[in-house]
Amino acid sequence: MLATPPAAAPVTLAIAGHPERFTVNRVFCLGRNYHWGAASAADHSAPPLFFMKPTSAVVEASGQVPFPPGTEEFCHEIELVVALAEGGFAIDPAQALGHVWGYAAGLDLTRRDLQTRAKAEGQSWEAAKAFDAAAPIGTLVPVAECGHPSAGEVWLNVNGEPRQRGDLAQMITPVAEAIALLSRYLLLQPGDLIMTGTPPGVAALQPGDVISAGVTGVGQLQVQVGPRL
Repeated sequence: MLATPPAAAPVTLAIAGHPERFTVNRVFCLGRNYHWGAASAADHSAPPLFFMKPTSAVVEASGQVPFPPGTEEFCHEIELVVALAEGGFAIDPAQALGHVWGYAAGLDLTRRDLQTRAKAEGQSWEAAKAFDAAAPIGTLVPVAECGHPSAGEVWLNVNGEPRQRGDLAQMITPVAEAIALLSRYLLLQPGDLIMTGTPPGVAALQPGDVISAGVTGVGQLQVQVGPRL
């Protein structure tokens, strides 16, 4: 009989105040969703950019995250994370928030030098975005407890020094529109996560750096950058 490898354990996230855990299905990321100054305005004339991270990139935002191989510009990006309770295709924006299970603060960690090179060469972003522990995500908060935040500070400090500051109200494509847009291209499923983009202030990290970050009204997280792999 042909031996098959064992099935991977499901990826789950903690839920604030509850012993149950949320099972993650897929991870979609929204790029270019905040203005990064006048020079970036032209980037937002087209529809928002979507890409994916593997589910295996999701880790709880605690303890250490490794400094990944193959980069000299390992960068932080703080984001509001949307967790879906219901899927759907071609979802009406007016109904989209009804598909949301809850929210969290999360980090879209990036090998930015590889991303810059990929952009210049018209290549995909996988090498920049899809690596182990590339998506540390904080505790999920159910909609029943936090509502649907449309305003609130999105912030990140490194070693106590401010790096990123923005507000959910500054999102170019709000959560409901992002869900609707993504659902035009594929069937969304329960357990899908959507990372909604990051405000300006993205910068490089070094081993030993302590990242403190959060989304007001949703949650906070803290991780330390581990040694280079």
